[in-house]
This record gives sequence, structure tokens and C-alpha cells, in this order.
Amino acid sequence: MKILIIEDEAELAKSISEYLSEEDYLCEFASSFLEATRKIEMFQYDCILLDIMLPDGNGLKILEELKRQNKQDGVIIISAKNALDDKINGLQMGADDYLTKPFHLSELLARIYSVIRRKQFNNANTVQQGELQIDLLAKKVSINHQTVALTKKEFDLLIYFIGNKNKVISKSTLAEHLSGDFADMLDNHDFVYAHVKNLKKKLYDAGCDHYLKTVYGTGYKWEVIDN
Repeated sequence: MKILIIEDEAELAKSISEYLSEEDYLCEFASSFLEATRKIEMFQYDCILLDIMLPDGNGLKILEELKRQNKQDGVIIISAKNALDDKINGLQMGADDYLTKPFHLSELLARIYSVIRRKQFNNANTVQQGELQIDLLAKKVSINHQTVALTKKEFDLLIYFIGNKNKVISKSTLAEHLSGDFADMLDNHDFVYAHVKNLKKKLYDAGCDHYLKTVYGTGYKWEVIDN
């Protein structure tokens, strides 16, 4: 899962990143309005942590930009301002939650999880698809009631595919999801193919149906026929 931290307080941004990284989130940073705007134009995030008070602009304008681009990234406003108007405006403009500084990092983690769960998995803690079951909290995958051991990258890919079911996802998008800003520095995306290949093998060897399809020349798709 990929998080964008839009925060000009370097120490706070670092603390958030270190805490979330321990929970297997991939964190990127933007310390200014301009940098944040560039990132949301180029990339997609599972959740954006948005400080309203930025040195070169109002963070609420970023919400407007997300709406203009029809982006579905989850947004949690984090701000030292406790004004009711800011909270109401932010939520009306599309933010999913609001957290006032100072806050406990454990609470932030819980809210991030809640936003992602609500947006991608209809508020469920468990994802069930036929013989496949995923416990999102425990990060446990089982097929026909037998646990399947996945690496962190493989689990992240599985969740990303299921959260974007029936959509064709390019290798470059997967590379950016797994590696963030570093994806642009890579010569190729062969590592994506390797991770997907390993994920497929583990799922299929355990008896999972072939939901994960290769769309040749384009990317991959988690194909599900809804009843």
C-alpha cells in the first residue's frame, strides 16, 4: 500500500514514514503545495495524508485538484488547525477523514487502514473470493482453508489486484506502486514480472482459480465475474 505524506514539518513526516514503514506501507513525501500537486498528477496513492497549512499554498486546493482529475485516492487531513470550518470544508470537498495535531501514530495507522478498507473492500476486514480468503488485519492469505505464505511484495500485489478487479494494470503502474519514486530510475520492470510470476505460482499451486490474467503487451488483470 502506498502513502503520500504532504507535510512541511520534516521531523513529523519522518516519524510518520518510519512508523508506517514498519507496517509495510510504502511512503513518499511532498513538503510543498507545488511538489504535492506534481505528485498527485503523476501517481496514484492508496491514501494521502494532507496538511492544510503548506508554505506555498492551501492544502484544500489539492482536494479540489484531486476532484478535478477524478482521482479516487483516499485523503486524511492532518492539521494543527482545529477550526470546525476547515474540517467541514475538507470533508465536503472529498476528504475521507480529519485528524488534528498532535495525534498518536497508532491512531493515524488505524484511520489509514479504515479509509483503505472502506474505499477498496467495502469496510470488510476479510476478503473472500471463492476458495481464496484474505485477512486484511492479520495479512494472512488462505486457499481452501490452507495458509499460503506470501512475501510482503506479493501480498501487496494481491491486495492491489483485488482492489482493482477487472481493470487492466500496466507493468509501469505496478512498478510505481511497488517502488514509488524509484520506479522512474529503473532500467526496466522485470522485477514486476518476477513478483507476479511468483504470486501466480503460489496461488495456483495451492489450488486457487486463475483469476490473475496476463494481458499480453499491456499488463495484468484480476478477472472476476460478478453474479
